[in-house]
Amino acid sequence: MIYLDFNATTPLEDSVVEAMWPYLKEHHGNPSSGHALGRKMRSAIDRAREQVARLLGASPDEIVFTSGGSESNNFVLKGMFERYAGRPCHIVTSAVEHPAILAPCAFLESRGCKITKVPVDGTGWVDPEDVRKAITPDTILVTIMHANNEVGTIQPLADIARIAHEAGVPVHTDAAQSIGKIDAKVDDLGVDFLTLAGHKLYAPAGVGALYIRSGQEIEPLIHGAGHEKGRRSGTEPVPSIVGLGVAAELAADTNSGKSRGLCAKFHNLLREGLGDRVVLNGHPENRLPNTLNIGFRELIGQDILAKLPEIAASPGAACHGGRHDPSQVLSAMNVPRDIALGAIRFSLGRHTTESEIDTAAAMVVAAVRSIG
Repeated sequence: MIYLDFNATTPLEDSVVEAMWPYLKEHHGNPSSGHALGRKMRSAIDRAREQVARLLGASPDEIVFTSGGSESNNFVLKGMFERYAGRPCHIVTSAVEHPAILAPCAFLESRGCKITKVPVDGTGWVDPEDVRKAITPDTILVTIMHANNEVGTIQPLADIARIAHEAGVPVHTDAAQSIGKIDAKVDDLGVDFLTLAGHKLYAPAGVGALYIRSGQEIEPLIHGAGHEKGRRSGTEPVPSIVGLGVAAELAADTNSGKSRGLCAKFHNLLREGLGDRVVLNGHPENRLPNTLNIGFRELIGQDILAKLPEIAASPGAACHGGRHDPSQVLSAMNVPRDIALGAIRFSLGRHTTESEIDTAAAMVVAAVRSIG
């Protein structure tokens, strides 16, 4: 199996497993307990918090551990809604966000909050001026992803944040896809909240973090005994948090040049073999270095993947009762239907090899030709 679906999830790094193992097998104790075993667990959490904060250029006090990206996103959106309960609510987001943003937005809309989804251009890029136009006196939050999970397009967050802050509006970004692939320092991005998901950067699934800039206050999503300094209750999963900390240290070296080179080679090999049947979806340059979303003209992406059981990748269209529909992201980008239905996302990982790319490209070309 050639795994080219790293944007969906990543395997655990060996060093992550090694760091977690003692806390799974040998060490135990509640981190909130005052005895020696509890203090040992608390110390492990504190170290991981420092590791994550260092990756983001933040203070450890600004890091809250969560169960993952979806919880972190819900935490921000619903927490800000509750913070401003009793006054008009308006949130600005984009048309290409992950469901972990769009679904909470839909929920809040059902509770009376107005949601504005700014459009994107044909590459999936948000124009900061559209964000400026969307902000109103009732806007409580702007939430724009750092990089798109399907096509990899990187958004101009620093410009968006500057515009939002001029209006006194805080900014959140879902950076689950960008952390570990490109630099994502919170001060460079200008954001007040940032979401991180462990399983996207070689840590376990079920753990993540939310950056909350010092001075920002939001209502907790989970109430209880007041863990995480009252911001997220629930006894912390120490082994997973330890793993996230080690993964954050490893992610400091993004090695984006290798991924970018292999992605470019993969794209070139597909074009050499299939010509103009290969269409790149997303920004040609300003996108994640590991992400290649290809539309195979006048074909169905799922049909191609069905002929490639040796390759793990994600189709860009869904099948509902025999009818194929383009993804929400490609539709928002106005990608022509005959290209969008043939979309496949190939996402490379830290350990993807040139040999795998050579083999995968040859197999994809052969599969497309066999369909006709």
